[in-house]
Amino acid sequence: MSGVLLVLNAGSSSLKFAIYALVDRPAPGNRLFAGHCDGLGDGARLRVRGGDGRMLVDAPLPGVGDHAQALDRVLAWVDESGLTLAAAGHRVVHGGAHRRAPARLDAPLLAELQALVPLAPLHQPAALAAIAALADRDPALAQTASFDTAFHHDQPAVATAFALPRRLGAQGIRRYGFHGLSYDYIAGVLPDYLGTRAAEGRVIVAHLGAGVSLCALQARRSIATTMGFTALDGPPMARRCGTIDPGVLLYLLQQRGMTAADVSTMLYEQSGLLGVSGLSDDMRVLLASADPRAAEAIDLFVYRIGREIGSLAAALGGVDAVVFTAGIGEHAVEVRRRIGAGAAWLGVEIDDDANAAGGPRISRPHSRVSAWVIPTDEDLVVARQAWDVLHADLASA
Repeated sequence: MSGVLLVLNAGSSSLKFAIYALVDRPAPGNRLFAGHCDGLGDGARLRVRGGDGRMLVDAPLPGVGDHAQALDRVLAWVDESGLTLAAAGHRVVHGGAHRRAPARLDAPLLAELQALVPLAPLHQPAALAAIAALADRDPALAQTASFDTAFHHDQPAVATAFALPRRLGAQGIRRYGFHGLSYDYIAGVLPDYLGTRAAEGRVIVAHLGAGVSLCALQARRSIATTMGFTALDGPPMARRCGTIDPGVLLYLLQQRGMTAADVSTMLYEQSGLLGVSGLSDDMRVLLASADPRAAEAIDLFVYRIGREIGSLAAALGGVDAVVFTAGIGEHAVEVRRRIGAGAAWLGVEIDDDANAAGGPRISRPHSRVSAWVIPTDEDLVVARQAWDVLHADLASA
């Protein structure tokens, strides 16, 4: 297969992408470019780095207000760079109850994914828009989907069930879990950091970014995770509320006159760090602020993550290691320190100097539970899965 593979990760207000040479199965060494368009609708900007990390493009995108327009600019840059696009792989947040593996996109699969939009309203429409835009540009272009939910499909039934009438479970109302591509990557590299034997132990991975979830791994497989039917569950996030008593929602609907649309907007866009602080959804801004509301938001964030660590420790029957990843997990030294201090009862002892240096190991040598910072790479997982799907198709042709 010649040409390049475009990997797309469409967020609520951003479009991340990576480009890999298709000379071999994708690896970090053959990523040619990585970039993102952020601030869609308000100050959009395109940034592109080379495979060596050097910034190649950092330019405003006037008039770019949605994902289709952002993708047009990305594809224009691809064309100007003289690259031949051979295939595209997409991160798709929700794959539903039956998608356990990546797949080539076709009309039936697209219909399935469209039906799941209500379960992932921030991300699913953006991914589908990018898929449609590429298909309009080149109907013959091979496109694949990699699902965030797939990594969690083999969890024990008790970990995925809600205590609701059985008929609802049969209709697909269950805990799915998300951030699976991130957890898939971390599970794959755990032996490189912890060693082969320790990597098979009881590990809690904290994916702390704009979206936040934690996952309990045993033998590098998902045992339990904090997100459920949708990506609202778990600790507070940048703008999402995290776990909430459903009685609050009933009260807002029945007694306060809010509509379902009002409640959805509140839960997905006005809550979390932004809602509690009233200042910002950016952890960096809150950590630098002297406003007591910022401190309250951080306190709640850390407290709730500590509670989830305890819950996952119970699901695992103990913990051998804790891993921090994603934007906050990889870069917020103070947040890691405070979460580690809160987990001291489990045997976590954070080494302040190692933590300040960013790890990878940030626990003391004799800490009963080791703690690590491991950068995630969802793009690489999508790229490898796309490669495998496309080459399987070629082999069977």
